[in-house]
Amino acid sequence: MADSTARRLADAPSVLVGILSDTHGVLPAAAFAELADCDAIVHAGDICDPGILAELATLAPVTAVLGNNDCREYGEAVGVFATPVFGGVRFLVAHTPDDARRALLGCTSALQPGDLVPQVVVHGHTHVPRIVRGKAASPAHLAVCPGSVSRPRGGSAPCVAKVAIEHGAVCSARLVELKA
Repeated sequence: MADSTARRLADAPSVLVGILSDTHGVLPAAAFAELADCDAIVHAGDICDPGILAELATLAPVTAVLGNNDCREYGEAVGVFATPVFGGVRFLVAHTPDDARRALLGCTSALQPGDLVPQVVVHGHTHVPRIVRGKAASPAHLAVCPGSVSRPRGGSAPCVAKVAIEHGAVCSARLVELKA
């Protein structure tokens, strides 16, 4: 994401963030359509095709991280962690829940000394959609796993997540099941 776009999204009074993960080389039309109203898109890894990020970028600026099935073919803009700010809300994005947890504990280079704790943590990898709030998400306020749009597990449907931000606070977070 270009610096000017990142600054604009960081300071915007309202932002709708679409979150997906574990596309594994497939971006279903239903996922693309569901993300069309988003101001920003986060892909939490296992992309498995650079064309997916290009396609998503036609909708909104994309922040992505590498998953365990990804290689470095996405360039320097896609690393193991991302720490975007949308509408004044700090995010931490990692592919696995363990990587996210290690980053929050300061065991990685994702957060620098003195960085504020992210309010929203996003991960993929499990393929099971889940939103966790409060103490269970601590030290963040919210933890989001959007599941998988192409290979759901645990009896779940293909999903994306949406986080609405208003005036520097998360006002809603929800999972959206995709219809075939």
